[in-house]
Order: sequence, then structure tokens, then C-alpha cells
Amino acid sequence: MQYTVKAADSGKTVKLLITELLQPSSKMLKYLKYREDGILLNGSRVTVRATVREGDLLTLSLLDPQDAQGPEAVDLPLTILYEDGDLVVPSKSGNMPTHPSRDHYRDTVANALAYRYRNDATPFVFRPVNRLDRETSGLLLVARNKLAAGRLTKSMQAGEIHKTYLAVLSGDCLADEGEINLPLHRSAASIIVREVCSPDAPDAEPSRTRYRVLARRDGYALVEAKPLTGRTHQLRVHFASLGCPIVGDTLYGTADPRIGRQALHARSLSFPHPSGGERLTLTAPLPDDFSNLIGALFPDLKGAFDEP
Repeated sequence: MQYTVKAADSGKTVKLLITELLQPSSKMLKYLKYREDGILLNGSRVTVRATVREGDLLTLSLLDPQDAQGPEAVDLPLTILYEDGDLVVPSKSGNMPTHPSRDHYRDTVANALAYRYRNDATPFVFRPVNRLDRETSGLLLVARNKLAAGRLTKSMQAGEIHKTYLAVLSGDCLADEGEINLPLHRSAASIIVREVCSPDAPDAEPSRTRYRVLARRDGYALVEAKPLTGRTHQLRVHFASLGCPIVGDTLYGTADPRIGRQALHARSLSFPHPSGGERLTLTAPLPDDFSNLIGALFPDLKGAFDEP
């Protein structure tokens, strides 16, 4: 596929432009990134971070139709909080991946939705607007067609999609409320780990998190967090960098026997509907493991968040 960059696209990153043009699956994007001739700009290989200018020629080596097949349909339990012809909002459990990867082919949200829509007239394409780490529970916004995906992506870029998380922190080091404004980048030692960096670092990504402490007890804190930017591992790194990592987060903190994952839950999601623009606000009940942890650490709040 070849695309000549228009004036309206000038200044965008290659990743953003590809997203707007194709709404690619994670599999397709990964294929483009690692294939030698996957992404060419004016005939030269570039990364998805490259910036395009009017008149540039973007060439993409797309997947063969056989390789571009959607996720396998697998009958998995998945709670659906909202659904119509344009979108679906599932609430996933902790330890359920969002999309297939090398070690998780058949146990993801994408597999469950492929099964749910297996009898649709058109083949299922997984189009998540937001993503959650495997160990994070809660709400996902998934578009059901290309038009809705494009409109929701633009809403995300315009800051019109609001997300609220609940997290249990190990350490009581925060003011009652505030905003964390610390840029992040990928650690030089790992392709997975993110870390706080200098604003002057060449790969620094501005990252902002607003939070409010809901409860404190015996060195733990229950917080409501609203990411104002959407960086990888943003909440996990921001809280850990201040000395109060999320309970059970083995990457940025330590394991906790009371919960077999990080205590992070995507609690609510508010967004304009892609058809009509009316605002929808949805709230996910806590999964049992998160509810039990709150009951153990904050007895006065036991059951307080079990219902939306």
C-alpha cells in the first residue's frame, strides 16, 4: 500500500497516520514494525515514531490475507456492560490479556469477542480503542466497525474519553489529592520496563496523572486515578516512582499473596458515542480478588465498590 501524505497529515507520526488509515490490529502493526520493508518513508525504512511531511510517500507492506485473519473464536467468560452496532464495552478480569500474543493465543478479550460475533455477516476485526495490561481488570472500549473506530480514536486524541481507575498502593506517601507530572520513556535495560526520565530526554513522553486518596490504613492507600495522558504503564510507574507502588505489581514493586496480580482496576469510562455524540458513562463492579483485598486492608470499605 502506498499513501501520499496530505497537508492535513503533516507533522503526524507514522504510527498515528497508520492508525487513522487502517485501524490495524496489534498483529498487523507488529508485523509492519519488524518486517525489513514493513514501513518505508520516501523509500527508506523508518520507525513508527518518525514524523511525516506533506508530499512524503508512505509505503506499507501489508499482511497477506491468510496472515491477516482475525483472532480465533474461543468461548470464554466475558462480562459485557454495553453493546450496540458501533461498539462494545466489556469488563475483563485480571490476568486476561486484551489481545493475542506469543504466549496467549486463545485466552484473550479478542478471542472472546470473536466468538461472540462469530455469526455476524462480516468477519470480526478486533478494534480496541484503549488497552489494558494483562493483570489490570476493568473496562475496555472496542469499536465494531471501521467508521466507529476512526471517530473514537479521534475522540481519544482530543481528550474526550475519560478513564478512572482504582488502585491499592503499598506505602502512604501521597497528599490527599494532586497531579503527577513526570515524563516517561522506555528503560534502556528492557523493552518492557518504563521509567521516569528527564523532560529533555530525546524519547521523553509527557505523562500526567491526577489522583485522589480515598482511604489510608496501616501503610496502604486506596486511590482513584485519572490518567490525563495514555502512556504504557503510566499509573504503575508514576506511583512506584514516588515510593508507593501498586500492590502486587511484580514489575515495579513486589508480589502480594492476597492478590495474584497488580491491584489496578479500570473502574469507569466516559466517552461520546461515535454516532450522535451523546456521552455514555459506564462503571464496572470490582472483581472478587480486588474486592477481597479492599475488605482485608480497609475493613470499613468492604463491599463499598462492589456495585457500579
